[in-house]
Amino acid sequence: MLTNEQTFDLLNQAKNGNDLAKEKLITLNSPLIKSVVKRYLNKGIEYDDLYQLGALGFVKAINNYDPNFNVKFTTYAVPMIAGEIKRFLRDDGSVKVSRSIKHTAILIKNYIYDYNKKYGENPSLEKLSQEFKMDISEIVFSMEANTTPLSLNEKYNEDDDSTTILDKLSDNFNVETFLDKLTLRDMIENLTAREKQVIIMRYYLDKTQSEIAKELGVSQVQVSRIENKVLKEMKDNIKAV
Repeated sequence: MLTNEQTFDLLNQAKNGNDLAKEKLITLNSPLIKSVVKRYLNKGIEYDDLYQLGALGFVKAINNYDPNFNVKFTTYAVPMIAGEIKRFLRDDGSVKVSRSIKHTAILIKNYIYDYNKKYGENPSLEKLSQEFKMDISEIVFSMEANTTPLSLNEKYNEDDDSTTILDKLSDNFNVETFLDKLTLRDMIENLTAREKQVIIMRYYLDKTQSEIAKELGVSQVQVSRIENKVLKEMKDNIKAV
């Protein structure tokens, strides 16, 4: 385990072209890279390829990190590692965003903008579902699928040019919690349309099983079975990681 001083020393050497220092940083932080990579298994990409992508993201973190960021290097590196993998999956890997989904996402975005401008608030998911004649899960999927990952150096607040998203990260950042959220998000993305719909309505919209059953036109027993099945699969996946 490296101390902060040892890490900074190796980072400085690596930035100055010392490949041995860079390789040492990668080797010593291999468990961190692997912990992120595990969240993206079963995506149709070989583990070794995922690890190489994670290592590439780690190298980018080495090149871009600045001690003046006032965050630990590992805190800075985790989103960079995950971002590199997700970028590949989005653009070149097994996860493709079709033109129709991108087009729908643009229409939804424009509608939200116009609605907010007119009423001073964003429309609810139910309102979007009615407007576009789509299931709520499909609305959420379209909006998420066309989301571009943020740069850590982007402005946190439009009214404050000096504060970036990175500035809002602190040493209290919990890597395990961050990775758990990545796992949960990926598991939700892999659900069927009906399963995703039930989970979103149940846990994001806080609807009861009876309300969901009535809205979907199915029995409460069916909703309960879907919910229990998904929760069991999620628990099993988390234990397997």
